[in-house]
Amino acid sequence: MAPEQMAERAEGGTPPPPRPLDAIDQAILQMLQADGRASIRSVAERVHVSRANAYARINRLIEDGVIRGFGARVDHERAGQGTSAYITLKIVQNSWRTVREQLRQLPGADHIALVGGDFDVLLLVHTPDNKALRELVLMRLQAIPEVLSTRTLLVFEEEDLGPEA
Repeated sequence: MAPEQMAERAEGGTPPPPRPLDAIDQAILQMLQADGRASIRSVAERVHVSRANAYARINRLIEDGVIRGFGARVDHERAGQGTSAYITLKIVQNSWRTVREQLRQLPGADHIALVGGDFDVLLLVHTPDNKALRELVLMRLQAIPEVLSTRTLLVFEEEDLGPEA
């Protein structure tokens, strides 16, 4: 399934109810999380199934929405995005969908979560420097009418806890 189709399913269509994952499915997921570029052949050999079986299982995991896509883990500092921050937002009640769409358009937005607690949204951003972060917060985020307030938490150091990070 193409990334565009996966995005459409995530947006409009609802995936089928989750099926239980067996030990082979779990092993495939673990392997692909560690190396999203692993070949079908290497997956099949590692989990001790035929290539056709590995291919069918991966496709089923994609179609069921278990695997949402494949990507690279990026060292943001080396990629010119040396400033990272978590930004908390309080938003107008029932405006999540509108705000989420606007946050997706922000340069450097990496993760968006609707949360419960003292604030409504947690946003992770990566910017080239503090000046760009300041502009993002003051000129872009605070310009969204549904955003009532923001709080910026500068990240001093981070560590990727993904498999084989």
